[in-house]
Amino acid sequence: MPGGAGVEALREAARGCRGCELWEPATQVVFSAGDVHGRLALVGEQPGDQEDRRGVPFVGPSGRLLQRAVAEAGIDVATTYVTNAVKHFRFTQEAPGKRRVHSSPDVAHVTACRPWLAAELAQVDPEVVVCLGATAARALLPKDFRVTKHRGQLMRLSTSRGEKTFLGTIHPSAVLRVPQEQRDAAYAGLVADLRLAAGALG
Repeated sequence: MPGGAGVEALREAARGCRGCELWEPATQVVFSAGDVHGRLALVGEQPGDQEDRRGVPFVGPSGRLLQRAVAEAGIDVATTYVTNAVKHFRFTQEAPGKRRVHSSPDVAHVTACRPWLAAELAQVDPEVVVCLGATAARALLPKDFRVTKHRGQLMRLSTSRGEKTFLGTIHPSAVLRVPQEQRDAAYAGLVADLRLAAGALG
């Protein structure tokens, strides 16, 4: 990893990352998108199938839902930085040509990618970081953090760039996974959490 490199240099260097086995079956590394000086950073879990094919985070169904929630929360998407805790798509596949099924990253994958995440956030230097789901929370929040218990709570944590505000919430894919009759409430909860993050920007 290039020391002190900007986001674009980190993105380029990550193409050659072999820190874990996920690089081999994946189509490509999926690094980040958005404003490299954004005041707010959204950190998800890992790329999905469409992200892996296109090389851009949050462009699939979860990404479209997140964009809508961000807009409803009053956050300017153009000034937001978006990334994932794990940079390669982990999946299972019965046979070539069959559907690739998302598989959650292990702790080892989060650990292998953490230096990339720390380096990019140090360069972006956001005021507020939103962790979307348990994997992102595992990468950045205290060990006792649980999405089910602590979501929507603003936390001031020490980083290499001083104290920053963090908030953990559900991943947008969780909204899509709940039964249809619960989906509106789950989506409203995500928007409410994002509004808290927006309010922390001042």
